[in-house]
Amino acid sequence: MRLSREPLVHFLVLGALIFVAYGLVSDRAGNGPRQIVVTPGTIENLTATFSRTWQRPPTEQELDGLIQDHVREEVLYREAMALGLDRDDTVIRRRLRQKMEFISDDVTVREQPGDDELRAYLAENADSFRVEPRSTFRHVHLDPDRRGDALAGDVERLLAELNRLGDTDDVAALGDSLLLDTEFEAISEREVAGIFGETFAAQLPTLPLGRWVGPVASGYGVHLVLVEERTAGRVPALEEVRDAVLREWSRARRVEANEEFYQGLLRRYTVIVERPQPTDRRDEVAEDR
Repeated sequence: MRLSREPLVHFLVLGALIFVAYGLVSDRAGNGPRQIVVTPGTIENLTATFSRTWQRPPTEQELDGLIQDHVREEVLYREAMALGLDRDDTVIRRRLRQKMEFISDDVTVREQPGDDELRAYLAENADSFRVEPRSTFRHVHLDPDRRGDALAGDVERLLAELNRLGDTDDVAALGDSLLLDTEFEAISEREVAGIFGETFAAQLPTLPLGRWVGPVASGYGVHLVLVEERTAGRVPALEEVRDAVLREWSRARRVEANEEFYQGLLRRYTVIVERPQPTDRRDEVAEDR
């Protein structure tokens, strides 16, 4: 009787009960079916959420992507729970998914690539690192609306005068006003297109060097152009872009390793997608009547 009143005995009995209860719960969780069922209701919820966000229903391809993302979330959520990542943490299941992905990140791309591997990656992805062609040029703007029928004659007259003056700084005053610089140094084709438009940018690489030519059309009107220097596009040497190549190599390896990690987990599950049955529109119309 005295033992039954001892606090230590109460503590031991309570601990034993908690241990037994935890074991029972763990056994039930561990022996449950490893099956993921994507029900019609789940698919309808995914569709409704997408529709509210984008103001339209998803395409079949987009819906398949939503389903696969839901399966990915469920797989990573279950594995995270099995690892006990939810203990002492009140965040929602999406956070648990993120934790699993963080674990994957921690165990991937630990090695540092050698120069040969980086050069191979640079060669395989040359377009991502290519140095764009660049041009240094000057231009004189002519406004077709202002000059009207005199535009063709003004172009011919100004071209002769500009080629006589050469590269003197006085040429800007010969054209019509425009809120743009009259000289651009080592500018890329992409930047030219952003300023003058695609038509002007496409013509610029074809213009001869060292003399005024035109007219060259743009969104602003027409231009007389003097291309002073042109640098061809090229794939840089590894030494010029090592940091960028290493960064992209690491990102690509991380994506690849994460996908392998996920596919390995996914193989533990049987995924069942129960799509909702298509409704007959004619029956709906008949019911409405």
